[in-house]
Amino acid sequence: MCGIVGIVSHAPVNQMIYDALLLLQHRGQDSAGIATSADNGISMYKGNGLVRDVFRTRNMRPLTGNCGIGQVRYPTAGGAEVEEAQPFYVNAPFGIVLAHNGNLTNAQQLSIDIATRDRRHINTGSDSEALLNVLAHEIEQTAHSGAHDPESLFEAVAAVHRRIRGSYAVVSYIAGYGLLAFRDPFGIRPLCIGVNETESGPEYMVASESVALEGLGFRFLRDVAPGEAVFIDIDVNLYTRQCAEFSSLHPCAFEFVYLARPDSVMDGVPVYAARLKMGECLAEKIRREYSAGDIDVVMPIPDSSRPATLQLALKLGLPYREGFVKNRYIGRTFMMPGQAIRRKSVRQKLNAIGAEFKGKSVLLVDDSIVRGTTSREIVQMAREAGARRVIFASAAPPVRFPNVYGIDMPTRAELIAYGLSDEEVRREITADGLIYQDLDAFTRTVRDLNPALQSLEASCFDGFYITGDITREYLDTVESGRGKRKVLGEEIPPSAGY
Repeated sequence: MCGIVGIVSHAPVNQMIYDALLLLQHRGQDSAGIATSADNGISMYKGNGLVRDVFRTRNMRPLTGNCGIGQVRYPTAGGAEVEEAQPFYVNAPFGIVLAHNGNLTNAQQLSIDIATRDRRHINTGSDSEALLNVLAHEIEQTAHSGAHDPESLFEAVAAVHRRIRGSYAVVSYIAGYGLLAFRDPFGIRPLCIGVNETESGPEYMVASESVALEGLGFRFLRDVAPGEAVFIDIDVNLYTRQCAEFSSLHPCAFEFVYLARPDSVMDGVPVYAARLKMGECLAEKIRREYSAGDIDVVMPIPDSSRPATLQLALKLGLPYREGFVKNRYIGRTFMMPGQAIRRKSVRQKLNAIGAEFKGKSVLLVDDSIVRGTTSREIVQMAREAGARRVIFASAAPPVRFPNVYGIDMPTRAELIAYGLSDEEVRREITADGLIYQDLDAFTRTVRDLNPALQSLEASCFDGFYITGDITREYLDTVESGRGKRKVLGEEIPPSAGY
């Protein structure tokens, strides 16, 4: 998971990109990078850490120019070395920098093709560098008399769509030409565009979430359509074209559960409203399965479950309490590598208020249960604080399958619900009761807010991989590369094809 941004302006963009990355910091905390362009040259700085730690005044000063891109990264392909921080750069043709949010599912074959067919060299294990080299090759192939116009760049993007598989939202800058951004044909990863009217004329920004646009004073125009490319030249003229032969919208379900900021709007769905509706639907299921008096108080696991919990408590007519205080200086545990680190981090991140638990039957609500480490620790903390009974609820359905489209949950053995019944998961997290959101109800909560959505990319819940290229052998290969234990014998549901 990553956050990306690109800006073409009439004024220097380094500070604007920095500010946008701060607004997207929740999408990646491992590394950050900015690349800008002035006088057809490209300046870049990137490093490991949070935005505020990577960039100092001495790093920002050389980032001159009115055009640029930036990224905050949490790695799901490649490693966490500084060499794999983005953006990536190639010097031919013209000089191109690129930042990418998503995951290419055919990255291994691409690397072979790039070396043997395109005659290009890749320095890292990052699929983003592979994507950059594919784009650079196709731009080189579509150049008209050694130069480019918007249509030739769109032809290059169309060729990229034909060659790569998986999820991808991309911002790139071509020295001397402008900003080129595009989105995969299934619209799995988010990308939107905004405009700011100035005395010198309009300036444009593309970003992973609308909150980044609004925070910088840009007016949200629309989401970039699946398969669409957007080109903004150095004179700040905007061009768009659908570049995919087939396209359909299937945004990632987990964006609405957890990843996106609640004040963002994605593909016509206000994230906060979606989370409220998740709470409403979950309340109906709890009402069916529990009697009056079974629950004394409802508490969220801070922070992303709070909207769902508030609405749930309201619908059930139960007291809402904040039983846990969050230390905001600890990173998101879902995104931390290693079970031991996550387990230790939970105790550092949350502290229970004993008076809210003592002698009570408590309903704890979290946005989701992925590995179960956090859930188990929280249940134990509630008991230690004096809870008489602990019921655990998830605003999302059970995460039973790997996500291969840019969220770090690709190993079956790490998913607590993989191969287990709800009752078995309940025993694993040591709760007195466990209730999950139903998948149909969850899907309905999002689609009701935008009926134009055909479906969600919900493979982590239902095992249906929309790109049509995910097999058991692919998952085994991914897990082997991560040094994890393979889990054999399962059935992967048939996937849709292109």
